[in-house]
Amino acid sequence: MHLEFRHLRTIKAIFEEGGLARAADRLNITQSALSHQIKGLEDQAGMELFVRRSKPMRLSSAGMRLLRLAETVLPQVAAVEEEFHALRQGKSGRLHIAIECHACFEWLLPVLEQFRQVWPDVDVDIRPGLQFEALPALLRDEVDLVISSDPEEIAGVDFTPLFDYEPVFVAASEHPLAQKDYIEAEDFKDELLITYPVDRNRLDVFSQLLNPAGVEPRGVRQVELSAVILLLVASNRGVSVLPDWVVRELRHHSSYVTKPLTKTGLTRRLYGATRAEDTHKPFMSHVLKLGRTEPVKLQRRD
Repeated sequence: MHLEFRHLRTIKAIFEEGGLARAADRLNITQSALSHQIKGLEDQAGMELFVRRSKPMRLSSAGMRLLRLAETVLPQVAAVEEEFHALRQGKSGRLHIAIECHACFEWLLPVLEQFRQVWPDVDVDIRPGLQFEALPALLRDEVDLVISSDPEEIAGVDFTPLFDYEPVFVAASEHPLAQKDYIEAEDFKDELLITYPVDRNRLDVFSQLLNPAGVEPRGVRQVELSAVILLLVASNRGVSVLPDWVVRELRHHSSYVTKPLTKTGLTRRLYGATRAEDTHKPFMSHVLKLGRTEPVKLQRRD
């Protein structure tokens, strides 16, 4: 038996309207076409679906079976159609984010809170476990947005600039390096460097300062949380280099000193990587706009 959605809609319409004429009007077809459709469906079933001698027109037991099917299937079909309509209009969708920047939670969560208020029907998730394979995951459609400071030439991927930031040296206020105006690569030779648990090539202090100078710190200790890094630094257990949005509140804190790296300071830029076909979706454009503006407010806040 070959059932189509129109057959289920027909069964439901006749049951609810109680006759062919009103059901035909509701379905916007002629009564003759509706009768022909019913006969064809009954021929397939090999039995009557309606008791025609009754008024209003009643469903047979076989017709009731199809009605129960229609009442189950048609709302699900309508829900999917509504979902697709919302997707076409850009009202809903999926925003799964992978971050290559370990400290990005500091500004990303406030961005997503604002985003949620405008786009409540977009499914948002953060996938920090993909931080080392984020761009391949984007190409495999496993995530939809990658936060990265390392743009690449990848066919079908757009890198949208978000904002610039400064990697900043942080030490305890009594540390000997606290007296310097700025910190150079050579200053790290005798220091225990406290970093996030990220590959060295993805840490600004290594990729932008130490590796080019051929300098190796005395030791490296990896710590997951920014708050714990700062606790260790305040206890003079080591030094660290953190993005400016992390250390913004330490500028006037008596336990810490913050210094620029090199005389002129270092500047890095974060990007939002998206599949090219997704970049201009309304909700994606909005989250990228928030990613350009909200972190800058955070950087400037005292």
